Amino acid sequence: MTAASVDLDLARSFGLKDDEYEKVLTIMGRTPSLTELGIFSVMWSEHCSYKSSRLHLKTLPTKAPWVIHGPGENAGVIDIGDGLAAVFKMESHNHPSFIEPYQGAATGVGGILRDVFTMGARPIANLNALRFGDPSHKDTKRVVDGVVRGIGGYGNCMGVPTVGGEVNFHHSYNCNPLVNAMTVGLARQDRIFLSAAAGVGNPVVYVGSKTGRDGIHGATMSSAEFDSESSSKRPTVQVGDPFTEKLLLEACLELMATDAVISIQDMGAAGLTSSAVEMASKGGVGIDLDLDHVPQRETHMQAYEMMLSESQERMLMVLRPDRTEEARKIFEKWELDFAIVGKLTDSGRITVRHKGVVEADIPLGPLADEAPIYDRPTVVYERQPPLPVPADPCGIKMALCRLVASGNGASRAWIWNQYDSGVGGQTVKRPGGADAAIVRVEGTNRGLAMTTDCTPRYGQADPYIGGAQAVVEVWRNITATGAKPLAMTDNLNFASPENPRIMAQFVEAVKGIGDAGRALDFPVVSGNVSLYNETRGDDGSVTAIQPAPVIGGVGVLEDVYKAVGLAFPDAGEILLIGETEGTLGQSLWLKEILNREEGAPPAINFEAERRNGDFVRGLIQEGSVTACHDVSDGGLLLAVAEMAMAGGVGCTLVAPPTDIAAHAYWFGEDQARYVLVTTQPDSVIKTAQARGIPVHRLGRIGGDALKIGADVSVSISHLRELHASFFPRFMGDMRDDAPVVHLDEIS
Repeated sequence: MTAASVDLDLARSFGLKDDEYEKVLTIMGRTPSLTELGIFSVMWSEHCSYKSSRLHLKTLPTKAPWVIHGPGENAGVIDIGDGLAAVFKMESHNHPSFIEPYQGAATGVGGILRDVFTMGARPIANLNALRFGDPSHKDTKRVVDGVVRGIGGYGNCMGVPTVGGEVNFHHSYNCNPLVNAMTVGLARQDRIFLSAAAGVGNPVVYVGSKTGRDGIHGATMSSAEFDSESSSKRPTVQVGDPFTEKLLLEACLELMATDAVISIQDMGAAGLTSSAVEMASKGGVGIDLDLDHVPQRETHMQAYEMMLSESQERMLMVLRPDRTEEARKIFEKWELDFAIVGKLTDSGRITVRHKGVVEADIPLGPLADEAPIYDRPTVVYERQPPLPVPADPCGIKMALCRLVASGNGASRAWIWNQYDSGVGGQTVKRPGGADAAIVRVEGTNRGLAMTTDCTPRYGQADPYIGGAQAVVEVWRNITATGAKPLAMTDNLNFASPENPRIMAQFVEAVKGIGDAGRALDFPVVSGNVSLYNETRGDDGSVTAIQPAPVIGGVGVLEDVYKAVGLAFPDAGEILLIGETEGTLGQSLWLKEILNREEGAPPAINFEAERRNGDFVRGLIQEGSVTACHDVSDGGLLLAVAEMAMAGGVGCTLVAPPTDIAAHAYWFGEDQARYVLVTTQPDSVIKTAQARGIPVHRLGRIGGDALKIGADVSVSISHLRELHASFFPRFMGDMRDDAPVVHLDEIS
């Protein structure tokens, strides 16, 4: 392909709009070369430029006394005390994970790991948030299998524990799964590395794996909707090698222990293009690249291919000139490529040469900060009205059994058992053990609590509540362990921003996230936006995903030995903190029992969230609580059942109040609530009442069944059997001696 073939049709195929191509022509004053057009197309893609979301993201709260670096760097950084920092971020790899589930998910994990260790942090934990299509869809099993194996395979080989996450099924994710990966790392506050390049004349160094043709135009592919031809896009999916990334991690951290590194950037989306442009533009300098020196694993690669390749396990850095040989020796020791591929200039431009020919010469401003920014039109979003309490068709016992056996209520042990959650020896609370995972800071009693969460059906009905609720639930999950929530990262997954209704979803969700973050002193320090998550059918119809503004949160525990999990102990009284109104709108009960997704989601009261959460955390820290679980999907009874199943012990609950329908009381999803266990109920109740905290006696622990008065009794062993049945049944991975549970036989 030659420069003469660059035209509007080619620009369109690269994802540029007609007016964007005209703007390129104006900036360049001529027809761009193929390489230049490729550079503009990836840097102006939604994936890299955030052109539809940037205006709204600026409204989010990003500052607090403990925030060291907020959005704009490879990952967010917060102060956790004693000169240490937690470094974390979440990113999506959605489209690649449908095309090639194993590699899509694996390279998603690899990319977020690099974002964290690029900052100088050693990764200590991985988490994820996964959304799959309807279990009955022909692709869902294939995608689940590949994604789970990809996440486990990459993280396990890296020696980084996968400690938490969430999994949901919904038909809107047919052919468009969501794979959001999060990594948390630890660093010294005085050894944080940033991406802004500095020092005209300083060498630009390429390290890591060789460059191939995989992943070319991956950024633009991730910025477009899917269609019936999407399965043919495998060349745009990167191929990962966790063993090489492990070497890269150790080599980078060894080099960072010296004073050789001026700046460093992971080669993620758009590869060499984005890393070079971002480093130079942030530093206010120019960059001159000579592609003859780029390590290549394929022959006859063109400049266009090398600049847009998204081959994995690569870094770009600016080094002190007198330390390059020391750096070279470190990378050669780790058997990684090391090449000086350019230098910094004072031109304010990116210049790319290959075989003596200038293949690209572009001013940096229009590629970075001056990229198009759109204030997309929106509509007034039609929120769902409150739902009148529907009749109960099956009773409390059957509903509970069906919920614990359903795809969205079942145990995720089949998934997390494929992840090594204990490698490194510092994991204190593993998957299923608490509302948030807890990882100890090695050599101390301090720990980090971390989790991810989102309820997309809430956001479909009311995007503002969907965004806010994701924040408050993450905050509650961290609080329920006894940790203090400090900051969050977001991963905003939506359909096309060119649809005013979808753009309204996005704007409202961001407002909800911002308001919740401000109310809870829980700032956003990093994040990712993934748009165009929709599928176009052969008939031209478009199916948009349910919006998923996923939130990942991190909190700190001064003493991990004070943390509590969700499993019932052998004895104690069960208390409920928070008010119950019996809101069944958009509830899991409504979806699984009546196959309906209707009504307004439960209201969010930030003041109640803060008051109730601070109270519960204080109780845990003073040792008055032996188990705690927040109330979310499935409502109060599912929360109690999960605690009973985790502990292997039953309980007897008191009958619900007569002014609320029993099924609404037990399965309503009212917010700001916690179930806790204590051996000091009278003291806790007295303290709560003195502080104006709603508190209710739920029952007592004991026996081998979950009982409600004299009317409901179901054995914990039966609940456990149902709870464990979904994934083995769905994936066809049932042991020969395992009982097969059919949902239509549950009674």
